[in-house]
Amino acid sequence: MHAAADITLADHTVTLSNEVIALRAFQLDDAAAIYEAVCESKNELGRWLSWCHPEYSLQDTLQFLSSRAEALRRDGEHGFAILERATGRLVGATGINQVEPAALRANLGYWLRTSALGRGYATQATKLVAAWALGEHGLERVEIVAAVGNQESQRVAIRVGAQREGIARARLRVHGVQHDAVVFSLTRADVASW
Repeated sequence: MHAAADITLADHTVTLSNEVIALRAFQLDDAAAIYEAVCESKNELGRWLSWCHPEYSLQDTLQFLSSRAEALRRDGEHGFAILERATGRLVGATGINQVEPAALRANLGYWLRTSALGRGYATQATKLVAAWALGEHGLERVEIVAAVGNQESQRVAIRVGAQREGIARARLRVHGVQHDAVVFSLTRADVASW
């Protein structure tokens, strides 16, 4: 198992923040806070995220944390813990994955713990990650893909000004079931107006 310092050094070093939230690489010390957030939010998260299942355990969290450096190295994935600046409480996660270097494109995802909903954290985190990905990180396009029934995630995409491009049939697989998904996109021109 990696020491907390090792996982930070092996993973990315990008930090992003505004007055309300801070985004940073995951640390092994986050295990208890992530596990607590997921357990609090299983009913909401489990509907749309296959990794969130009824038997989700602390071991699942530790496996996720220990995979961060390999996900960055192999796939260019940058995951961020979302922290409330006022309290330091972990309120969720965001990041880019499914990176396509040749196309300069990636997927942008997010989730929040149930007790942090309705405060604008997902919208703020999405803006921070998109601006970084489309600026400093050099991507040309980020996509937000949300199941047709996942209204909460779609609302975040709309609030940040992502363009709704249409519905991709059977685009997402969640708990063994294919779901149609709404595809949204952000480009450099979109975030330049923020």
